[in-house]
Amino acid sequence: MGSLTVVYPSQALEKFVIQGGVPLSGEITAAGNKNAALPILAACLLTEEDLVLRNIPRIRDAEAQIAILAKLGVEVEWLGDNDLRLCAANVGSNEVDEALAARIRASFLLAGPLLARFGEVRMPPPGGDTIGRRRLDPHLDAFRDLGATVTGSRMIELQAPGGLTACEIFMDEPSVMGTENALLAAALTPGRTVIANSASEPHVQDLARLLTRMGANVEGIGSNVMIVHGRDRLGGAEYEIGPDHIEIGSFMALAAATGGELRIRDVEPADLLMIRRQFQRLGLQSLVEGRDLLVPPDQQLAVRDDLGDAIPKIDDGPWPAFPADLTSIALALSTQASGTILIFEKMFENRLFFTDKLVAMGARITLCDPHRAIVNGPSRLHGERLESPDIRAGMAMLIAALAAEGTSEIGNIVQIDRGYERIDERLRALGARVERVASDPVPASL
Repeated sequence: MGSLTVVYPSQALEKFVIQGGVPLSGEITAAGNKNAALPILAACLLTEEDLVLRNIPRIRDAEAQIAILAKLGVEVEWLGDNDLRLCAANVGSNEVDEALAARIRASFLLAGPLLARFGEVRMPPPGGDTIGRRRLDPHLDAFRDLGATVTGSRMIELQAPGGLTACEIFMDEPSVMGTENALLAAALTPGRTVIANSASEPHVQDLARLLTRMGANVEGIGSNVMIVHGRDRLGGAEYEIGPDHIEIGSFMALAAATGGELRIRDVEPADLLMIRRQFQRLGLQSLVEGRDLLVPPDQQLAVRDDLGDAIPKIDDGPWPAFPADLTSIALALSTQASGTILIFEKMFENRLFFTDKLVAMGARITLCDPHRAIVNGPSRLHGERLESPDIRAGMAMLIAALAAEGTSEIGNIVQIDRGYERIDERLRALGARVERVASDPVPASL
C-alpha cells in the first residue's frame, strides 16, 4: 500500500451513545495482542534491518508508540491495514520525546533497546493508566545488573559506554514490562543472561519468540526463568503477533452479559484456560472448537459458591493466574450473575475506583477497600452518563451499558480506543446499538 505519513493520535473529544438491552450475536476475529505489539514495536531499534510485523492492532497506544519511533528516525511503512514495516537504520537520537512518552506507559520499553544499541539513553517519565503505583524499579535494577549506571529521578539517564555485560538478573517482582525491557536489552548483549522470577504472560512469550527469530536465542519461554543468548548484532525478521486474550475475555463477557451467541475466531486456547475457569464461577460457559471460541446464547449467569456455601472470589496475579486487566471486566459481568462474589484486585490500588459509576447504574457493589469489591447480583441496570478513567474500566462500563435498559453515554472514550481496535464498528456488526459522536467540553464550575 506504500508509505504512509505517521499520524499522531488525536485528542478529539468523543463519546459513545449506547442503547442497551440488545443481545450481541455473530462472529468476530480477535485483534493482535496490544501488550505484545508495544514491546515488539520497540524491538525494531535493535537492528538496522527491516522488521515486518503482522496483525498490529490499530489502537491509540500502538499509534502512539509508532509516533515515538518515527520521531527517533525510524522509517515506518504500512503494508496493509494491520501490517507494518519498520527500519531503524537511520535512528539519529537516543532521547525519547517527552510529550509523546507521556501518552503511554509503554514508551519506557524503548529504554532497553536504545541502551543496548547506543550505550546511553535519556528517558522521560512514561504515561499510562492511573490505576495505582506502577514501579520502574524492576526495569532499572535489570539495567544496573547488565552494567548500566542510572541517574536522575524524573528524567532518567542510563549509561553503559563500554556496552552492557551478560549477567544473572533476579526480578524483585515478575514485572511484565520490566521483564520485556530486560529481554530487549539482553538480546543485543553478547553472552548468556539469565532472567529469573520473570513474567511469563502470552505477550512476554511473543516478544521472546520474535527476539529468537531476530537471532538471539531465548530458552525457557513461558516459564519464570528465561535464558537469553544475546548477540552483538541482530537481524531483521517477519513476525505475526498473537491474538489478544484480554480482548477475547472482554468479548466473552460482552456476549454473556447481553445474552447473545458469539463465535470468536483465531484464538489461542492455551491462553484462555484460567480466564475460562474463572468466568465459569459466574456461570459463563464457553466451548473451544479448533481455534474458535464459542459463547452459547442465553447464559444462565449464576455465581458458583465455594464448598460449604462460602462466598467465592475472582482474584488476579502473575501469569498463569487470572489477568489483572480482566478484573474490571469480571466485575461488570458479576453484576448480571445471580449470587455474591468477591473481586480481589491485588496488583493496582486504583483499579476498582470506577465501581461508583456502575453503582449509579443500579449495580449492588460494596467497595471494601482499594483492592476488594463485593458484588451482589443480578442487578437491573439502567442507562447513565459515565466517564472512562482507563482502558479496562471503559470496557467494563461499555459491558454494563450494553446490558442496561435505556440509553447510556460514555465520555473520554480515548481511553477505550487505546486498547480496543474500532470497538464501536465491531460491536455494531454484532448488533450493538452504539454510536460515536462528538462530545462538548465540560464547562468549568463557576
